[in-house]
Amino acid sequence: MRQQDFTTKIIVRATAQQVFDAINNVRGWWSENIQGDTTKSGSVFIYRDKYLTTKIRITELNQQRIEWLILEATNHYFENKTEWKGTKIIFDISENNNTKLVFTHQGLVPAQECYEVCGNAWTHYIQDSLKSLIVTGNGNPTAKDKEDPLTTMPSVTPEDRYDYPAIHHRLLINQSVEKVYEAITTQEGLSGWWTPNTVARHEVGSVLKFTFEPEYTKEMQVEALHPYRLVKWRCLKAYEDWIGTSLIFELEPHVKGTVLIFHHQGWKNYNDHVASCSFDWALFLRSMRLLCETGKGTPYPRYKQ
Repeated sequence: MRQQDFTTKIIVRATAQQVFDAINNVRGWWSENIQGDTTKSGSVFIYRDKYLTTKIRITELNQQRIEWLILEATNHYFENKTEWKGTKIIFDISENNNTKLVFTHQGLVPAQECYEVCGNAWTHYIQDSLKSLIVTGNGNPTAKDKEDPLTTMPSVTPEDRYDYPAIHHRLLINQSVEKVYEAITTQEGLSGWWTPNTVARHEVGSVLKFTFEPEYTKEMQVEALHPYRLVKWRCLKAYEDWIGTSLIFELEPHVKGTVLIFHHQGWKNYNDHVASCSFDWALFLRSMRLLCETGKGTPYPRYKQ
């Protein structure tokens, strides 16, 4: 039996022209780092991030069908780095009251190493980001890197990574880095795995508020945001020995999803609170994994269930 190409679809209350225009606005739903023209048949554009570099030619472009050919591709985190080369990305558009978009990555099949994680990523970009761009005018693309994403590493120094005393956890989440990053950087995501009473606007310098009891709120300042790679907070308000500590979430792609490496560091000394917090963090990170994999976490106060 022929193995199936990856496919997903959306149905939106919009015209075919609106869907066509949104797809061609590739920077509005996929990545702001794209280089080149994405709106003309025959043109070539380049997608680059820490994980993937690909050169794409637009081979068909009309209101019923858009087709891209992958000319070159390097998946930096997979053993077979050129799986995407020669594959096609196809958008089939049909209008009948509502408009249906069928997305197919032709040649991305289950036998390929990146099928699961790449399929999860496409699901995010089509079902969430592109659909939002069509319906609301705002997508959720990869944010523009201020520097070359292939040469600029996240701002975690060896001193940061192995600063002691510290809490460290490492876990595999069977979901794409896009979805895991969303769980760490949006109010909806944080509410779904840490505490429902969350106020969050993720911009560098902003302050996040997490309330666990009427009289107890933690406040974290966002110090670093590297889309789909790293998030770093500094604790401003919490228990006394939390204040001034750093919380770092590192993301690495994996053939089965995402490896999350978590650090809570800068404690003044080891004590019983460090030990109990390490246990609680393990439970909350489990809650995050459940949220990413199943859509439902176990935030406070249910995290110990």
